[in-house]
Amino acid sequence: MNASLSAERPPLRVLIAAPRGFCAGVERAIEIVEKALVRYGPPVYVRHEIVHNRFVVDSLKAKGAVFVEELDEVPDGAPVIFSAHGVPKSVPAAATERGLDWLDATCPLVSKVHREAERHIAAGRHILFVGHAGHPEVVGTFGQVPEGTITLIETLDDVAALDFASDAALAYLTQTTLSVDDTAAIIGAISDRFPQVAGPKAEDICYATSNRQDAVKRIAPASDLVLVIGAPNSSNSQRLVEVAQRAGTPARLIQRATEILPDWLDGVRTLGLSAGASAPEQLVREVIDHLGQYREVSEEETISARETITFKLPRQLTV
Repeated sequence: MNASLSAERPPLRVLIAAPRGFCAGVERAIEIVEKALVRYGPPVYVRHEIVHNRFVVDSLKAKGAVFVEELDEVPDGAPVIFSAHGVPKSVPAAATERGLDWLDATCPLVSKVHREAERHIAAGRHILFVGHAGHPEVVGTFGQVPEGTITLIETLDDVAALDFASDAALAYLTQTTLSVDDTAAIIGAISDRFPQVAGPKAEDICYATSNRQDAVKRIAPASDLVLVIGAPNSSNSQRLVEVAQRAGTPARLIQRATEILPDWLDGVRTLGLSAGASAPEQLVREVIDHLGQYREVSEEETISARETITFKLPRQLTV
């Protein structure tokens, strides 16, 4: 710690949210890549980022993973892994047709949404899907059902603009990484317009997304600033920033500790800290160590839930 800086500024209290960081789906996806590298040897190809975190992706690249955007970039005979966000049905079908040895790292909770979509279409319902346009999870879910059988809903205005008959056979599903509060409002508006709408058997927003938002809600009111470690293209990380801001606390999304500027800490005596579901704990420690350059730091962990969920690996990696 810089002695002159610490003498000029008061100690910094850091409230660390728990749960934070990796969820079971992310841990499973990373383990699939690591075990595939051991089983097949490098290179192992991964279609899209396995999870939305540059540090994780770069770490896997260093071990021999090769990340590509499309399946046609994968050489014949090479193993390929599909990302945790899920893919349209056409992707594994194309991989099978080419004779590629493929592994599916789709989070089981995303796969649950895919199966729900198929069941609603089989029952003759049109799906209203609450999510963000262009997000890989949305693209993957749309790719589970015939074109024209699912409509994207992003806002309350989208609900108001729907032109289905009041008694139409409808169902709603959601992306797993949305704002709990925003989604509840949109689902409420859908249900008000279409009381007969069918919903999922269990909430689609995943336990990890909900838990991390609840944890930030706990620390934000007591904080002068909240930092969330996560990638700009990580939906669940962006939602954590919004949760803090809605509590009236300034919040910033960072990918690494080096992005923190000293003047961000001006007037800050209590700092809230969390990490999105794709961010490793190593980056949390990196931030705390970095803060120690500017202030004397004390840490307090605020635990709002404990997570014990684990997911099985694909059969190919366990036999």
